[in-house]
Amino acid sequence: MYAIVEIAGQQFKVVKDQKVFVHRLAGEEGSNVSFDKVLLLDDGKVTIGAPAIKDASVEAKILKHLKGDKVIVFKKKRRKGYKVKNGHRQALTYIQIESIGTKAAPKKVIVAKVTKEETAPKADAKPKAAAKKTSAPAADKAVKKAPAKKAAPKKDTTKK
Repeated sequence: MYAIVEIAGQQFKVVKDQKVFVHRLAGEEGSNVSFDKVLLLDDGKVTIGAPAIKDASVEAKILKHLKGDKVIVFKKKRRKGYKVKNGHRQALTYIQIESIGTKAAPKKVIVAKVTKEETAPKADAKPKAAAKKTSAPAADKAVKKAPAKKAAPKKDTTKK
């Protein structure tokens, strides 16, 4: 069983008990987090969300917060004497996937009796469509037609 889930703006294919580095998440080390944006779920049959699957979630535990490896950003323009060196260390969170599944909401069945009095339309109510038709008389909707153009006389193409 696996799932494709969106965590902190990135998509990950996760399996139960898998450990993953993700962008820094809010939360203390040892706390549990839940991700509701599950895009695909495979538990024998594949379920694809549009864009996410309703009632599906991935539960994870935050193991620790750390910084990634340093990335060197070096810029240079040749023959100009321009050199810039910068570095960056991404803030990461190390998580372990605890469970993948759907939240099975209990189905409630509501049975209500409907009487004939409730279903019959009220005599006081006026239909809205009839009110719209009578409000605009036909004389106000006169359409002006453009005058027809006269055809230009044809040129005589025979030689004289």
